[in-house]
Amino acid sequence: MDHRLSPELEELRRTVEEFAHDVVAPKIGDYYERHEFPYEIVREMGRMGLFGLPFPEEYGGMGGDYLALGVALEELARVDSSVAITLEAGVSLGAMPIHLFGTEEQKRRWLPRLCSGEILGAFGLTEPDGGSDAGATRTTARRDPATGEWVINGTKCFITNSGTDITGLVTVTAVTGRKPDGRPEISAIIVPSGTPGFTVAAPYSKVGWNASDTRELSFADVRVPAENLLGEEGRGYAQFLRILDEGRIAIAALATGLAQGCVDESVTYAKERHAFGRPIGANQAIQFKIADMEMKAHTARLAWRDAASRLVAGEPFKKEAALAKLYSSTIAVDNARDATQIHGGYGFMNEYPVARMWRDSKILEIGEGTSEVQRMLIARELGLAG
Repeated sequence: MDHRLSPELEELRRTVEEFAHDVVAPKIGDYYERHEFPYEIVREMGRMGLFGLPFPEEYGGMGGDYLALGVALEELARVDSSVAITLEAGVSLGAMPIHLFGTEEQKRRWLPRLCSGEILGAFGLTEPDGGSDAGATRTTARRDPATGEWVINGTKCFITNSGTDITGLVTVTAVTGRKPDGRPEISAIIVPSGTPGFTVAAPYSKVGWNASDTRELSFADVRVPAENLLGEEGRGYAQFLRILDEGRIAIAALATGLAQGCVDESVTYAKERHAFGRPIGANQAIQFKIADMEMKAHTARLAWRDAASRLVAGEPFKKEAALAKLYSSTIAVDNARDATQIHGGYGFMNEYPVARMWRDSKILEIGEGTSEVQRMLIARELGLAG
């Protein structure tokens, strides 16, 4: 496969690169330090059409695909990951489930506003007792025999984009029945923001991604219409596995961007910083470290583009997505650590982007499937599962 970008994707890449450097870079540090959601930047991303990149034009999208989304995420994450994860979660977890599994009425109701960035969507999967083990879902949804409504009770945690002023909906996974062997049947249900009984907690105090929105959600007899069921009843588990497979490609692109951003910042600093009468970039130890960082970022880029190309072509991509996510998140942490070391004491100061990148990198080995889960998936795809 030729993983060089088409002229259209290269134009998109340059456009997002310019936006990231001219609009995001000068402002995001202040948002990050204040732990404040960057509404102004997100609105501009909506006007650019970034939230609609992989969706059909008939629903307000840009008619692109996951390659286009990955290109945009990588360029944003080269500058800041909070902005990038807001886009990634809004598209991959917020809007994509409705696009893939929604009814025509659900698509026409929600997708145009999601694609424009007017509202954000969130995906309520993780629970206090069930992250990687999503089969341990405790949230329940039952039908009210009198009204046909779904009545939802439970708690979700670590949910991105779930409590902003522009959050419009959360798609919640819940146990709606039991299989003959006693295992839970899990369904996905759309819960609009502001529904009575739906409570959004205060933002978490996080190590990184401080300019993104992450909350705990609780549901106490939350009632939504029967038609808010997303996809088939009892198929929610299979649906979110599909969503996570695709989302890993997006996270891999984001991780690649962070890794490349570490290279960018290190090259600039190595040219400007002098020690013992010459730039530190003249020292072979620094040169080799940055060369290794560039090698890792380049390889990660090939990995996520390969997985995305397979997805777009309709080919199997589960293993390739897991490989891309595992490798790119690992090297993002590596590059962030090395970039901080190259910057020395300044790398420990929040005014330098590498400090932000260092704090942001670790979650990439955890979110949307831990590194251990990726290794399990890869081994399973190789036929090694017991």
